[in-house]
Amino acid sequence: MKKAILILMAVTMVTLANAQPFQKGTTMVNAGVGLGTALGGLGKARPAISVSLDHGFWEIGGPGVISLGGYIGNTGYKYTDPGYTAKWNYIIVGARGAYHYNGFELPELDVYGGAMLGYNIVSYSADGGGTELSNSYGSGLGFSGFLGGRWLFNSNLGAYAELGYGVSVLSAGLTFKF
Repeated sequence: MKKAILILMAVTMVTLANAQPFQKGTTMVNAGVGLGTALGGLGKARPAISVSLDHGFWEIGGPGVISLGGYIGNTGYKYTDPGYTAKWNYIIVGARGAYHYNGFELPELDVYGGAMLGYNIVSYSADGGGTELSNSYGSGLGFSGFLGGRWLFNSNLGAYAELGYGVSVLSAGLTFKF
């Protein structure tokens, strides 16, 4: 038991020693699954998936870095009734900027908040009673905010969670540092 605890402590120290805070020149990619959505649809929801990228561009006064990046996410709904099927599909593509606070004495922690300008591509199709309907409605530009955090397990891999408007209200998954 003592040997296992010592090994765990050694691995933890090596992991912490390799972690560096988000800084100018850092690039991180989040890949995750979402819970909850503000996007409409009836029936059974398809899991929301998203990928986002942040690259540190500017160090600013105080402990922080400004990043710019992108976002893409997808979710949808399918409603089936005898003789009728309707499907909604949402794809959000956006550009985002964030402030990463690195004043904590935990280099493996990245806390950030920002804004995104995105385009929501909405498609709808329905088939029932011998008539097929297809439409692209509700597509358009949108502005949203987000708050998130990342915890790096080592110098390249970690986990993240993010609250905000995208294809889901809460997104969580893996983060990769380059």
